[in-house]
Amino acid sequence: MAERFSEMENSSVPSKATLEERLKEYPELKAKIETMLGIIENAGGDIEKAAEAERRIIEELRQMGNEVLHGWARRQQEKKEQEYNAKPGVNRKEKKPSTGTRD
Repeated sequence: MAERFSEMENSSVPSKATLEERLKEYPELKAKIETMLGIIENAGGDIEKAAEAERRIIEELRQMGNEVLHGWARRQQEKKEQEYNAKPGVNRKEKKPSTGTRD
């Protein structure tokens, strides 16, 4: 299963772009990764036990996953809206005239 997942990831990854170049497109993700690196490096000097480092990393991963999925959903919605708006005869800006009459 893990091998199949890796194949799927690698097939959609541009081969010439570096990780840093790709992260420029997602500043929130880059910030989360930098935060996790700070925890791993114990940059604040306040982590003394592995359990605390683990707890902080897990929390950052949860938040990152949530933010990443929300961003993905927004991009998918925008993409679908652009595709829909590009179709001929589609006009979402005007109100339809009423088909019935009020008495």
